[in-house]
Amino acid sequence: MTEFYDALETRDPAAREAALMAALPAQIERAQATPALGEILRGVDARAVTSRAALAALPVTRKSELLARQKAAREAGGDPFGGFSAIGWTALGHARTARRVFQSPGPIYEPEGDARDYWRFGRALFAAGLRAGDLVHNSFSYHLTPAGSMMETGAHAIGCTVFAGGVGNTELQLQAMAELKPQAYAGTPSFLRIALEKADELGIRLPSLTKASVGGEAFPPALRDALRARGIEAYQSYGTADVGLIAYETAAREGLVLDEGVIVEIVRPGTGEPVPDGEVGEVVVTVLNPDYPLVRFGTGDLSAILPGTCPTGRTNRRIRGWMGRADQTAKVRGMFVHPSQVAEIVRRHPEIGRARLVIEGEMANDRMTLQAEVAAAAEGLAQAVAATIRDVTKLRGEVALVAPGTLPNDGKVIEDARKYD
Repeated sequence: MTEFYDALETRDPAAREAALMAALPAQIERAQATPALGEILRGVDARAVTSRAALAALPVTRKSELLARQKAAREAGGDPFGGFSAIGWTALGHARTARRVFQSPGPIYEPEGDARDYWRFGRALFAAGLRAGDLVHNSFSYHLTPAGSMMETGAHAIGCTVFAGGVGNTELQLQAMAELKPQAYAGTPSFLRIALEKADELGIRLPSLTKASVGGEAFPPALRDALRARGIEAYQSYGTADVGLIAYETAAREGLVLDEGVIVEIVRPGTGEPVPDGEVGEVVVTVLNPDYPLVRFGTGDLSAILPGTCPTGRTNRRIRGWMGRADQTAKVRGMFVHPSQVAEIVRRHPEIGRARLVIEGEMANDRMTLQAEVAAAAEGLAQAVAATIRDVTKLRGEVALVAPGTLPNDGKVIEDARKYD
């Protein structure tokens, strides 16, 4: 599949970066016009935010903060979006109307605007081989969460017809697949596997189904290969209910290419500090969406930037895909220890490169050791770092100074290695 969704995918990387940075000031201004982000970004000169360095100086808003603000606003009888949305409905005082509202676990409420392909999933579906005129069996949920709408609006943007399968009712969905003969599937990879196994059990053949765009959970290579053996080529997409599409898989099968409508940073967990390309960190997204103008939104997911560009000819940057969660908070002797505290310890000792706090032992008899990469340790550094650990966490911890490159590149800053059995 060497076709492209649009000309944006093959832009000169420098031209793309210039366009994204040129769009930042207006997006910062839109964000500042909302109550929540206006408070978070108070004092920021939007016109000066024209580079990644300037963007990196802004605070990260994490999902936990979004949830907390929404809950507080709802309890006060106010805006259920917590002041983050630029659209809503008249009773909330919004001049612009949302087309739909969704609820994700938390609960967190997300608005959907009326822009064509609002969640921008058309690009991912196209890369998965879907084309105008295809019938797509969409088994993502159509109630509460936005996943069903994400895929449906993306499929419509391509020119596909959609069967709204939703979740569950496997035998009814198989009946629809057998009778309607869709060319493509959209949904979780696990439900596709379950449906195909049930089809085998019932003696139902589905020869028309040759394409799939899957997401919402891990997609292991073994399942990808099993689907291919059945004649189905399936490709991953990665997005969230807050920011829409973030990245998508291509025929190259080499990481996920970033969407054209987002600015993605990889930051050290617990901080807003970007890490070097290749290092694992938290995915932070600024989405160029005037309706829901999230700036430096911390997804809580771990990933890393891959070197080079996609062999398919798409020139945007790539990430390795989902690599776990960035929130590694642990409870030690009745006290919570957060990644941000590890970051503060490192900040106070510039000699330290990467660091990992390892918690070992058994519950109620646990111990902490900060493994810190140091090129050249001055005398007394370990003792000074141990004192900082106590000052920041209010807990005692040992210090192990190790050579640069010793710690795994997996994004972990807190490793809970205790035995719970």
